[in-house]
Order: sequence, then structure tokens, then C-alpha cells
Amino acid sequence: MKSERGNRIVGTGIRPGRLRAVGTALVLSLAVAVAGCSGAGPQAASTACEPSTGAVKLSFWSWVPGIDDAVDLWNAQHPKVQVELNTVPGGNQGTYQNLSNALKAGNEPDLAQIEYDTLPSFRLQQGLRDISHCLKTDTGDQFFDFAWKQVTFGNTGVYAIPQDTGPMAMFYRKDLFEKYGVEVPKTWAQFAAVAEAVHKQDPTVQITHFPQRDTGWFAGLASQNGARWAQIDGDKWLVNIDDAPTEEVAKYWQNLIDRGLVANMQGFSQQWNKALADGKLLTWVSAVWGNATLASNVPTTSGKWALAPMPTWKDGEHTAANWGGSSTAVLRGSDHPYEAAQFALWLNTDPDSLKLLNQNGGLYPATRAGLDLPFLKQPSQFYGGQHIFDVFAQAADNVDPDFIWSPTMTQTYASLADGFGAALGGDSTLSEALVGAQEDTITAMRLQALEVEPK
Repeated sequence: MKSERGNRIVGTGIRPGRLRAVGTALVLSLAVAVAGCSGAGPQAASTACEPSTGAVKLSFWSWVPGIDDAVDLWNAQHPKVQVELNTVPGGNQGTYQNLSNALKAGNEPDLAQIEYDTLPSFRLQQGLRDISHCLKTDTGDQFFDFAWKQVTFGNTGVYAIPQDTGPMAMFYRKDLFEKYGVEVPKTWAQFAAVAEAVHKQDPTVQITHFPQRDTGWFAGLASQNGARWAQIDGDKWLVNIDDAPTEEVAKYWQNLIDRGLVANMQGFSQQWNKALADGKLLTWVSAVWGNATLASNVPTTSGKWALAPMPTWKDGEHTAANWGGSSTAVLRGSDHPYEAAQFALWLNTDPDSLKLLNQNGGLYPATRAGLDLPFLKQPSQFYGGQHIFDVFAQAADNVDPDFIWSPTMTQTYASLADGFGAALGGDSTLSEALVGAQEDTITAMRLQALEVEPK
């Protein structure tokens, strides 16, 4: 699930809310060991996980539209373990702030929906419960590698069950590619060449836009190039937001911006919708949930779009990226960790539940078996009858599982958004934004009493 401020796009197209200054949730892997970090403190974990005796009631916070149907199905099938759903607003100023307050007060729910890039923050707060002893040892085999690593923190435990993911690909206007006589790019070098060729033919047309505040999008692009924003070295965090792979991505897009080959506009805006509808933008490199975004926002372009793998940095590569996704986490105060773990696993692996989550909430599953859902096997009429989810399935298998999130991504996203805004305004560069985000991230982590240094 990609959680984007204010509106909703979940999975295949509905956007849950997240504070705009924070950016979007990313995608990628959580091979972090916060428990071993200086200042992290003892973690909420339990080696005991036995079924409860008698009837059990579990509380669950989620923002996914229509998830109540899945909860109702569980309740009908499990009369002795009933789940009470509390529908909450998504994102930093909704679920996460309220959840942090509940943890401080000691009245947190048993389970909560938490995005992958936010899990380390709640681990740092000692808010998550290790449910590894509640699950079979091969549970992780059901999920894509990068999704499972997001919830296991370097195999130090299991703190949530993956729910959905956001593998990325390239949406493109096939009619406009034919009009301008250009080939669908397979590499980023070819992407830039197409941008130049099309803009030369019509200066009012650009290949895509560079969004200021979709920082999760940028993180996905960086991860595809092998970025390592955070690493653990013993008790130390090594932070490297401005590492060489990320710098290469920044310079690439800065070149396109400087040459006027990409549009300066925010995604999901009315300006962006109009540019797409008018054929002024040829592509959008985005996550799986973007397919419904286009269908909903620019219905007049039905049949004109197609999907291709996102461009790669080297010819012949198949590297992809992830933008978004969330999990069902078990909170530290749960009196029924076994039942909570079983519900979380059932919710995100049971075929009937997956079908409901996909149909009602548009979620793209984190489990491999979920790719067999009927909807994901159907051709898409909006995309000219193409089986677009086959492209996303390939992408999901080629996401770097070793990209690490820090526990202060809120600050990182906010800093990047501010820096990108300055760069788009001509006051600085994307590279300078990386330097600023690096400094701000280190400061934020030190304020959390973490031992951290630049790599």
C-alpha cells in the first residue's frame, strides 16, 4: 500500500492518507536490527506463545477500505477468537500519532496496520511484539523476499505479517510513442534520449514529471540503483542518504530538469491530471496501485496506455523497485499474541481474505500465492487488453531485498521534500537536497539517543 497524504490510493488504486510533508511510504526492505542499536533499549519480545484458553477478543486498527468484510469472514469462521475492527485515518497524523499515544498510555490495540518504512520507528519505541514463536519456521516462504525482510529486522524476530506491496513499472502512452516515432525505453539512458527526441518535436510535451513530495518514489529509484541509505555496524547506525548510487539518480534527474525535459508538477494534482489527459506527459514510472490511479483520473485515455518494466541502469538487467506497502503488526501489549499472530497470518494469506482485500481495498498481495487471484489474471481494458499484472509480478521478484530503513524516515522524507522543492525552484540542486537529508537524518537519529555516523 502506498500511503499518500490526504487522498487514498491503496494497492491497485485507492490512496490512504499520509502527511504530505512526510512523503510516501516506501517500499523496500527492513534488514535492520534496531534491538542491537545504541539507545534502542530492550525490545518487546516474548519467547512464549501459547494459545489462550477460553474466548478471545482482539482489537485491530486499519485504514484499508472494505477490510471489514475480511474481518467479518474471520469472525464467522473463528467464533472463539473475535476481532473488533477500528477504522482509522491513515498515515502519520492519523494512525501513527494515535498509536504512539496509545503505546505511551498502555492501551494500544492488539494489532495495527503499519507501513514498512514506519515499522522501525515503532520498533524503536519498543511498540512491537516478536511473534516468531507463534508461527511456523517456514512462514516467510509464502512471501516475497523483500516483503518478509521488512518485518523481520535482519532475522532478529518477526514483528508483523506483510500485507501488500508496490512493485514498480513504467506506464506509457503507446499512441504517443507511435506518434513521435520513438521506442519504449529499456534503460534510463534510452529514457533520456526519448525525452529529448519528443520534446524537440513538440516543446509542450515532456516524457514525465518530477514530483517534489513523492519522496518514496525517489527512494524506490535509488534502491533500484543499489542505494544503501542506512546500515548497522554493531551498535552503530551508518547513514548514507547521499551515497554514490543515490547521487547518480539525483544527477540524472537534475540533468532532465535543467534541460526542461521533465515537467515540474506534483503528482496526483489537477495540473498533473490535465497534462496526462491532454497527452503532454508520455510516461509515469510508478507502483502497481498506479494502474487504477490513471484509470480513475484520466478515463478519457482508456485504451491508449500500456505497461513496460521500469528502465534499468544497465542494458539487460531486470532490476526493479518497490513504492509502498504495509503490514499487520502485533503490538507489545497484546494479551493474546498467538491469536493475534494467527489472525494476521490468515488475513494476508487466506485465499478468500486476499480476494476481499484485493476487490475492496485494491491491495496487491505480499504473498506469492496472492498473484493467482482472479483479478490479477484478467486483461485490463484500460491498458488495451494487456495482462499488466504479469509485468508487476516480474518486478516483485526483482526488488532489492537489502535496502534498509532508518527509524527516523519521517525526518528524511520531510527534508528531501524541502530540498527537492528548492531544486525545482532553481535555488539549489537535487544533490544538495541529498546532503541536507543526510545531515537532518543523522541529527534526528541522535536525538533518539542512537549512535550514528555518516558512512
